Amino acid sequence: MKYVIAILFISVAISLGVGFYIKSTDEGTGNLIIGLTLLVGFFILMPLFIYHRWKNRSVKDYMLTKENIQKMQDYQKDKKI
Repeated sequence: MKYVIAILFISVAISLGVGFYIKSTDEGTGNLIIGLTLLVGFFILMPLFIYHRWKNRSVKDYMLTKENIQKMQDYQKDKKI
């Protein structure tokens, strides 16, 4: 999964650069390439990246429950000492 995301990111970056280069010479085609690249980046690359980063994590660890608030307060007290 990591390599797919890296290859997709590199291809999106390259096609974005190509789109801006073509846009300087030909208005319509460059805008089309830039638009398609942004669609791929937002609707394919970002969800894959978010899934890859969160697949083995528990959402409960990031919620503000009484236990987590107590852990944060204890950590701040220990840090001051």
